[in-house]
Amino acid sequence: MLVSRIVAALCIVALSACSTPPQKPAATARGDYSYTKQYMTWLIEQEMDDADVTGLSIALVDDQQVVWQQGFGYADRKANVKATPDTAYHLGSIAKVFTATAAMQLAEQGKLNIDRPLRQYLPEFSIRSRVGSIDKITPRNIMTHHSGLPCNWVHGMSERHPGPFTAVVTAVKDEYMAYPPDYVFAYSNLGVTLLGAAIEALGGECYASYMNSHLLQPLGMAHSEFAPRIPGKSYDKGREVEAIPLRDLPSGGLISSASDIAHFMQMVFADGKYDGKQILQPESLREMFRAQNANMPMDFDFRMGLGWMLSGVDVPNAGTVASHGGTTLNYHTLLVVLPEHKLGVVVLSNSTTAQGVVDRIATGTLKLALEAKRGIAQSVQVVRDVKEVPLTEEDIHAYDGYFDTLIGLVRVSGKSGDLVAEVMGQKLELIPREGKQFGARFKLFGFIPLKIGVLEELNLSLHKIDGHDVLALKSNGQTMLIGEKIVPVDIPPHMLAYVGAYEIVNKHDGPLPESVRVLHEDGMLVGAFTFVEKPGFVFRVALKPVADDELVMAGLGPGKGETLHLKKIGEEARIDFSGFELRKKPENRD
Repeated sequence: MLVSRIVAALCIVALSACSTPPQKPAATARGDYSYTKQYMTWLIEQEMDDADVTGLSIALVDDQQVVWQQGFGYADRKANVKATPDTAYHLGSIAKVFTATAAMQLAEQGKLNIDRPLRQYLPEFSIRSRVGSIDKITPRNIMTHHSGLPCNWVHGMSERHPGPFTAVVTAVKDEYMAYPPDYVFAYSNLGVTLLGAAIEALGGECYASYMNSHLLQPLGMAHSEFAPRIPGKSYDKGREVEAIPLRDLPSGGLISSASDIAHFMQMVFADGKYDGKQILQPESLREMFRAQNANMPMDFDFRMGLGWMLSGVDVPNAGTVASHGGTTLNYHTLLVVLPEHKLGVVVLSNSTTAQGVVDRIATGTLKLALEAKRGIAQSVQVVRDVKEVPLTEEDIHAYDGYFDTLIGLVRVSGKSGDLVAEVMGQKLELIPREGKQFGARFKLFGFIPLKIGVLEELNLSLHKIDGHDVLALKSNGQTMLIGEKIVPVDIPPHMLAYVGAYEIVNKHDGPLPESVRVLHEDGMLVGAFTFVEKPGFVFRVALKPVADDELVMAGLGPGKGETLHLKKIGEEARIDFSGFELRKKPENRD
């Protein structure tokens, strides 16, 4: 959530509609959601218009009552089909909450011990490791994204005719772990997909059928299924675009509607019961909402339950805020529940531009609903002036250099006497504050200082943890890991032969990078990738040698620590990564 806010700020997209919001009544009865619905309807229409969102559906649940569900815009603009609460969307990673729920069902039946090695339930799974035994990979640390597994097995993950997701179980046998288990939060679709394969093996039927018979049907989710197909239409700024299916059903293959997800929330608020049936035991739900990573220094304040994220969505004074979003190339979705207040919301959209919209609508709805139900008003957050302090030589020495972050490689320079970071092609000035923290100020055209609200709220700081210079970011009172300072290492001379532009030998029938390059820059090897879907954006990552024929993506956290395998066929340089084989182009081709 936080990273998407920063990206949105840097993109400087900001024209809001001018219509007047509905006036808040002086007083309302407890449980009266009329103003919540009235105000959020107004806001949804404004947000959809500003961001050119085509279709959106929402459902708000208070315990066992669906107090509001509505569709906005179009499920199919050309056919004039309006979005409704029953419109089916591709929910992406919200699927992970359902996979975790199914795993806990099996644990209740004694078929799965979430603290035993995954290989006990999936004996054909194997992966190489430089960081100890893979038997420390368990269903528990998979559900908390602390398994140490790579983020994805990318080849074949998103294509028009995907193969079975169970193929990844053996496909990764020659890959490496990214981290030791239980070391750092590193989001892994691969891990949850492997857990889904274990559920399939233990359940005695294919994963999709198992999930249908043990979760979707008992919850009355008539518009839902786990399938690689994409439901309905998807849009980019009002233009219909092709949506590509996903292979990995357990981590991203849920098709559902706002009205169906409301049933799931009702089950959660009824201590695991729905329509007289005990879907999940209350103690299993409590464990899913319990922070699992409180003793992991690398995670700072970021908290993760089993399948549920307990950080990232800000609803002050609400107690536990559990959520999961889903972001694909075309769909954006968000599910948020407040277990202590038995309130929850789901927002689903079919448009590429809807991520920030979905976030703001979900949090705005819950804040108003919490006030309507409990009288807990959300005070207006005012960005307080923080005391700036002089920049010191120590600061310049500490921050000057490269940082591999959640949004790629960032260069910080102190040569001008200021600290200036280049982020996604934009320049930010780092402003020293009390307590060894830094704020950021956008520099328009690279030199005109410009205040942007979301940047003013942020505080950056460096920490030494387990030998790493870790970059942390604090916002809304929570601190999270966002990067690591990269120390250049000697590049073996033979690896310089791999510098250049690459083409993919074994393409799949789905989205691919537009260009791939390996650069030699300031004594480092750097991977640079561009994508047709993100024009003008270059994703860069530092590459660190770990063996004569292996590089790893430097940094800490999601997508880092993953291995690139180098090889030669004759004199031709090739790189294998996540199932793809890349061939270096001749020097006269680019």
